[in-house]
Amino acid sequence: MATDPTDGIAIGLPIHRAQVENLYVEAMLLADEAHAAFAAERDLGAVRGDALLQVSLACESLKTTTRLMHIIAWLLHRRAMIAGDPGARAGDSAARIGEPVAADWGVCVRFETPLRRIVAASERLFERIAALEAGWETPIAVAPVQAMLAQLEARL
Repeated sequence: MATDPTDGIAIGLPIHRAQVENLYVEAMLLADEAHAAFAAERDLGAVRGDALLQVSLACESLKTTTRLMHIIAWLLHRRAMIAGDPGARAGDSAARIGEPVAADWGVCVRFETPLRRIVAASERLFERIAALEAGWETPIAVAPVQAMLAQLEARL
């Protein structure tokens, strides 16, 4: 796929390299924040001696981590595709974000507000990535002028 050397954006792709990079940074920061928040909450659950809360935290920690790792894998695959890596193809399993791993909000209501905010943020980020993937799959209309230019280039 051709690229425009002035901005480093692959022509014909619905999302830009900068957008993927920004989402990657956002996902990594959220993953770090989730790790720290779940660890702190687990310690608090142990202090309270609430075994059900500790099990709930473990389950939701795994769900949130899984959700974030799916996002990060998808973004890394998109980075490779944009960079033109021949090993990164649209048909690869990493090219699909997959089904969401939903949080159990009946359980999450027992968590502290910052932790609930992180779980919700991870779900929203997953939804944003799924919407981008849907847009990635949508064929991009080629303007008549672009089609004519492509025909001229092919004849040269």
